[in-house]
Amino acid sequence: MSDGRRAEGPGELNRPRETGVSDGRRAEGPGELNRPRETGVSDGRRAEGPGELNRPRETGVSDGRRAEGPGELNRPRETGVPSDPVIRAEDLAVAFGGRTIFKDVSFEVRRGEIFVILGGSGCGKSTLLKALIGLVPLAAGHAWLLGEELTAANDAARRALLQRIGVMWQSGALFGSMTLAENVELPIEEHTRLPRPAREALARSKLGLVGLGDAAGRLPAEISGGMAKRAGIARALALDPPLLFLDEPSAGLDPITSAGLDDLIKEIARDTGTTFVVVTHELQSILAIGDRCIMLDKTAQGMIAQGNPRDLRDNSDHPTVRAFFRREAA
Repeated sequence: MSDGRRAEGPGELNRPRETGVSDGRRAEGPGELNRPRETGVSDGRRAEGPGELNRPRETGVSDGRRAEGPGELNRPRETGVPSDPVIRAEDLAVAFGGRTIFKDVSFEVRRGEIFVILGGSGCGKSTLLKALIGLVPLAAGHAWLLGEELTAANDAARRALLQRIGVMWQSGALFGSMTLAENVELPIEEHTRLPRPAREALARSKLGLVGLGDAAGRLPAEISGGMAKRAGIARALALDPPLLFLDEPSAGLDPITSAGLDDLIKEIARDTGTTFVVVTHELQSILAIGDRCIMLDKTAQGMIAQGNPRDLRDNSDHPTVRAFFRREAA
């Protein structure tokens, strides 16, 4: 936005700072973040029209699914075969002040799936999410996102990678003085050279994708909690990232609103091929949306189960896993 307002707090995903010009121009120099190339991309294709970001295409998507409509930013296709993991974590550990939150956590997230990080309160679910995207330092282990190790990347590569990741925080983390459309438009203004009419059209299309097309002009204080969650997802989808993190998306919602949000997540995953990593302890949502999951445990200080959540519910012989899925007292 032209007034440069920023929200403070953990929801900010290290967006690159702009130099203050209002027409979307970017400063020159080594800090420039993957500015759209002026030369032709490797396959020779160029998109026409003012809305094109001219980002390089990648090859190799297994099913070639694309989201349709004016909001499509022609996001880069992922390389590799479908079995290539979108996230690979090896022996992750996080500790604060000498206190171990979790350790020896290893897993993979496959392309296009809805992957759930679950467990009881205080087990480190949200901390693991923050560690994966570089907001919390790892005490041990390595994590690769979209084929790159975030902690080993230089500043420019790190910022470029973070532009391919969307995050919705538990509270929605919307900017209270901006309308929903302005909230969604902000990352588009930050990271693209699209003219204002194209940015506005794209923001409205993302809000339409989550069922908020008629609420674009409202402020966050004027909408319900469920609408705020949907608006947060719309903003996370603004740049069409191939990987989306959701932190407790159903927290504080009534069962009907929560079920509607679950349906929305499944619909977006199906229609766009986006990979979701969802942090939650909401049992009904886990069983409704999860393709695979890992379960963390506070007492064990790590991971105690992984697999299909319905299989874990029906077949696990681990007492904590069984108690969680059957809503039994430990």
